[in-house]
Amino acid sequence: MKRGRPIGSPVRQNIIEVLYFLGSAHGYHIYKIYKQIFPKITLRGIYYHLKKGLELGELIIDEVQKESGSYSWGSEAEKTYYKLGPKAKPKMDARVKVFLETQNPKK
Repeated sequence: MKRGRPIGSPVRQNIIEVLYFLGSAHGYHIYKIYKQIFPKITLRGIYYHLKKGLELGELIIDEVQKESGSYSWGSEAEKTYYKLGPKAKPKMDARVKVFLETQNPKK
């Protein structure tokens, strides 16, 4: 039997579920959706699991965009978009699918 903590995480698996249905999204967008479906999470927790998912190959960086605007820290924000990596195993969670269909109905 292996020692230490198991590699899997329910939070990271839920992030994979969200990205499976979205395709690609930046961290804060993932957080806003995740928070509505699974309320017990912090923004810091989401970014930790995004970073860990990159290390494990479950997630990859799709693109990095710079957006102009009037932010408290300046005039530009850098948004990193994530998508599923080769080691992601989505289970197609019905809660995520139903939530995204009701929030963003396709026309």
